[in-house]
Amino acid sequence: MLTWDEFIGFALSATLLWVGGAFAAFRSTEFSKKAFALTCTGLCIYAAFIICFWISLQRPPLRTQGETRLWYSFFLMLCGLLTYRRWHYRWILPLSTLLTLVFVIMNLMNPEQHDRSLMPALQSYWFVPHVTVYIFAYAVFGCAFLLALAGVIKHTGRYQPTIDRLTCIGLAFLTFGMLSGALWAKEAWGYFWSWDPKETWAAVTWSIYLLYLHLRLYGKPRHQKWNVLLLATGFLCMQMCWYGVNYLPSAQNNMHVYT
Repeated sequence: MLTWDEFIGFALSATLLWVGGAFAAFRSTEFSKKAFALTCTGLCIYAAFIICFWISLQRPPLRTQGETRLWYSFFLMLCGLLTYRRWHYRWILPLSTLLTLVFVIMNLMNPEQHDRSLMPALQSYWFVPHVTVYIFAYAVFGCAFLLALAGVIKHTGRYQPTIDRLTCIGLAFLTFGMLSGALWAKEAWGYFWSWDPKETWAAVTWSIYLLYLHLRLYGKPRHQKWNVLLLATGFLCMQMCWYGVNYLPSAQNNMHVYT
């Protein structure tokens, strides 16, 4: 049976491939097949651990913060790879790799207890689509933020159309996640929305990204730094919605804390 102890081997192998892919992408001024192949291979190794871990736990590995960090690391690298494949931005793979390594290291330094138990509230067909859609949206927003940051560093606005598209995709997935969560809440607790800390921060995050798109479509042209500031605010609120609420005093009565 695969346990959390084996994660270091999978993580190290995937990380070495991701770093190699990021280096190959950064050195090339055009699309690098080597960078794509290395990153894709690393993703396959990482996905293999998630699948085997799922089988070993006999439940979806989506319950604890450590488990959601697994998915976020995977989705962030996947989004970075797809963005690189579509638009050939050589900065995106190094930045995606750097941010992904932060979450991989967090899992290595702070492993959580994983068991097969799944409380009644999570034994729903909404569990897997709701959580994975949310984590994927978080990864897309993270990719958009990294591109915006690269644009500021390089003093160019060439990434802006891509950032806007990524934000649209992330907002669409986030909206579906909120709607599916409301339906799940109705099924589990009898009401769609309760304004508990996690739901409140989800609404704040959704509103910030919606405001960003509104200003981009209908507002006056903004300086790139202001766009980054708004995306950074949304990114920080997203972190608060994901795991920051667990450190609030109100977390003790938070119905979204399952660990």
